[in-house]
Amino acid sequence: MSQPPAPRRWWQQWQRQWQLRQLNNPEYRFLWEPAPPDEWVSLDCETTGLNVRSDEIISIGAVRIAGQRILASQRLELLVRPDKGVSAESVRIHRLREQDVAQGLPLAEAMHTLLHFMGSRPLVGYFLEFDVAMLNRAVRPLLGTGLPQPQIEVSAMYYDYKFQQLPPYQQQENADIDLRFDTLMTDLQLPRRDAHDALNDAIMAALAFIKLRQLAAN
Repeated sequence: MSQPPAPRRWWQQWQRQWQLRQLNNPEYRFLWEPAPPDEWVSLDCETTGLNVRSDEIISIGAVRIAGQRILASQRLELLVRPDKGVSAESVRIHRLREQDVAQGLPLAEAMHTLLHFMGSRPLVGYFLEFDVAMLNRAVRPLLGTGLPQPQIEVSAMYYDYKFQQLPPYQQQENADIDLRFDTLMTDLQLPRRDAHDALNDAIMAALAFIKLRQLAAN
């Protein structure tokens, strides 16, 4: 993938250094170490709703990517026990009932496990901003700050790919490109898994990431 513009790289570096100064537990300093070359972690969270301030994480799926391969043996699937109940509306989406997550991990333990699984690898996902916002709320008690890893949004990669295919007269700011996940996966001719399962969604985002990197390199 191409490097971000120099001002953005400077800002990212400054932000990482600022976050490191906020770190209140040296056990997690490894999150700021150089990432293994050509490795990423694709992740997804299922939650009790879409309110970042009040809803809770109930499941996490993550898988490592190395080069052009998804490392299926290096995956993480966690159930998280929420403090509040699970609404019937959210159960209809992710099919996780209150009794299903009752034996899940406490949030702090789940975050500890996830942080060690991710390490300093860049994060990949679809609608990743929401997942990272939910995770940041959960990890701040452990770290004193949010996640420091670079983040790669699959829908932004897909937008860039489709934008380059538009004729010049349509290449204008905010071009109308369908970024729905179903559209993206169908257009890229990628296999589908049952959606709204955290691990399945993480694997599908990883597939899209790999395919879009290949297309961008051609």
